[in-house]
Amino acid sequence: MLGNFSYCNPTKLYFGDDSLRFLSEELHKYGPNVVLIYGGGSIKKNGIYEEVTRILQESGKNVEEIAGVMPNPTLAKLYEGIEIARSHHADLLLAVGGGSVCDYAKAVSVSVNCEEDPWEKYYLRFEEPACETLPVGCVLTMVGTGSEMNAGAVITNQETEQKIGHVFADERIMPKFAILNPRYTLTLPRYQMVSGIYDIFNHICEQYFSGEDDNVSDYISEGLMRAVLHASRIANRDPQDYEARSNLMWTASWALNTLVSRGKSTDWMVHMIGQSVGAYTNATHGMTLAAVSLPYYRHILPYGLQKFKRFAVNVWDVDPSGKTDEQVAEEGLNAMEVWMRELGLVMKISELGATEDMLEGIADGTIILSGGYKALDHSEIAEILKESM
Repeated sequence: MLGNFSYCNPTKLYFGDDSLRFLSEELHKYGPNVVLIYGGGSIKKNGIYEEVTRILQESGKNVEEIAGVMPNPTLAKLYEGIEIARSHHADLLLAVGGGSVCDYAKAVSVSVNCEEDPWEKYYLRFEEPACETLPVGCVLTMVGTGSEMNAGAVITNQETEQKIGHVFADERIMPKFAILNPRYTLTLPRYQMVSGIYDIFNHICEQYFSGEDDNVSDYISEGLMRAVLHASRIANRDPQDYEARSNLMWTASWALNTLVSRGKSTDWMVHMIGQSVGAYTNATHGMTLAAVSLPYYRHILPYGLQKFKRFAVNVWDVDPSGKTDEQVAEEGLNAMEVWMRELGLVMKISELGATEDMLEGIADGTIILSGGYKALDHSEIAEILKESM
């Protein structure tokens, strides 16, 4: 294992079907003014809103709400939330929902006391907050992003058609606590469930496909990927299987809480391309990743051949006997494609609303990173997008 690194994750997790009872214990650690943040209203239909607001009332909190946080939170919505949190003199931001709601809460957290425009400071210049930030707590209702246990926040600027994520370097941006009740995920539509499953899997891939040293992180990643494959097949057959859904929820947190990135350079180009697709189409995040993954991985396979071979053997149980390294690696990606189609993932960006006339803009909006096996140029991104159509 090469390189030098630090590791700190201060988020306290409460896991299980009785985990919400710990919310009152956490609320007592913060001041009286709480901003409750949630999405389109599903938490009111399934009873979670009523449970959470009852606990807030019993804890004596003065509550203001930011409702209607969309699956791809916009800059305009961020500005709205900043003003609400400021006027309420918020002591705690409580996000109840999926990864987008958690992302949004963290974006509000770093912006409330910031005198500069948050888009310019955090999403164009990628600076760290110099101001006081607000604590964030999460009650998770959808799994996939791992946002409940990391410092990432993705925001979409609709005017410039840019969707950009900032993973803040300071662990104080991570949620102070997160409540993970797998039963809250059982009411999700299948489309959202499988989208989240692929988001989990790709988070691991993004960190796995980098480096060639004998790295502990890669062994952990392979175990997590196999866990996703096993649980996803059960959940796809029976979405009400609590054990499978609980395993997916737990894996999602460990897929992106920075553990498996230690000692790695990490790739993240699937996310960069997928997020640019999302900026143009407003498509579900996990599906944008699914639609561009295989064209991207087949493109970079020759540059990371040994890791793709290892992926095929250790994750997909490909028998390497009598085969070239290239054949083994390609067989692994073919097995991955079979699994993706089995789940019912979207495999083409055209099915997400992307059109030929968007491709140049999507390519222009793709941030190019160099941590993977090949730093792409603009023409390669354009070619991958064409393959993804």
